[in-house]
Amino acid sequence: MTQGPPDEPATRAARVARQAAFRVGVTAESRAAAYLAGRGFTIAARRFKSPVGEVDIVARRGPELIFVEVKARRRLDDAAWSLTPRQRKRIVAAAEAWLADHPDDGACDIRFDVILIARSGPPQHIAAAFDASI
Repeated sequence: MTQGPPDEPATRAARVARQAAFRVGVTAESRAAAYLAGRGFTIAARRFKSPVGEVDIVARRGPELIFVEVKARRRLDDAAWSLTPRQRKRIVAAAEAWLADHPDDGACDIRFDVILIARSGPPQHIAAAFDASI
């Protein structure tokens, strides 16, 4: 088996940075899912992907169905400012794809939440952080 040329240092550094960011994101999503479970939510899906977007967590509690975006940064303030209008649109589109695949969920009270994760301290849950009209 032949190997290709060795990675350029910049390419290798970019790959390492992407892998580290992925691990931070997965860890933050796990913390957010545990937080929601501790508050009586059942996690229906994590990292739900559709052709139009992704939702980090889909959770249920009674008649509520929430689509949750998890944002992790060093500080909560930085996490709060990191959700862009484009991301919100993709989350709403992915939620619509979820509802198309799960028509019984259309009868639920639906909302879009954000959970902010900082290096230390508890997660901050912002219920109804945005709506589908964006």
